[in-house]
Amino acid sequence: MHPSGNPPVTLVLGGVRSGKSRWAQQLAARAGKVVYIATAQPSDAEMEEKIRRHRADRPSTWPTIEEPLELGRAIASCDADCGVILVDCLTIFTANLLHAEEQQPGSMPQRLDELYRALRNPRAPVILVSNEVGSGVVPAYELGRRYRDALGELNQRVAAIADRVVLMVAGLPLALKGGMEAFE
Repeated sequence: MHPSGNPPVTLVLGGVRSGKSRWAQQLAARAGKVVYIATAQPSDAEMEEKIRRHRADRPSTWPTIEEPLELGRAIASCDADCGVILVDCLTIFTANLLHAEEQQPGSMPQRLDELYRALRNPRAPVILVSNEVGSGVVPAYELGRRYRDALGELNQRVAAIADRVVLMVAGLPLALKGGMEAFE
């Protein structure tokens, strides 16, 4: 539980293909009722395939909210009747924000503040999935560095708000905050 008495927020971090989405789905499924918030947009054939694979991996009974930019609003729109809110993923959300920022300067900080407010006072448990980018190679190009920095900052801010943080490595969960007993 949040110190405020609100439902818990869990951040699941990991590298590419670390098992983070699968583990987060298994965790959410324990609650029975799940609302899935997807941040990806079908921008090319590869992303369309990834979206198709993610849809096939989760139960068809989970209602899905597709929200690439207004994640805070999407979370805030869910109440206790939603069961658990599963957000997959902050990685794509950050890329979407950077792209939108080019079209609407100043929109990124507002959308991030809205997300942080929603996570500080959730009305249902929230599980968020994100890639850990702090261990990777420094990108050779400026946009890649901006993206890495933005996602790293977002992960830090969400981890500070979260009650529990789990790092996935080779399909295995490692508790960074909150202890694994909370998941047993």
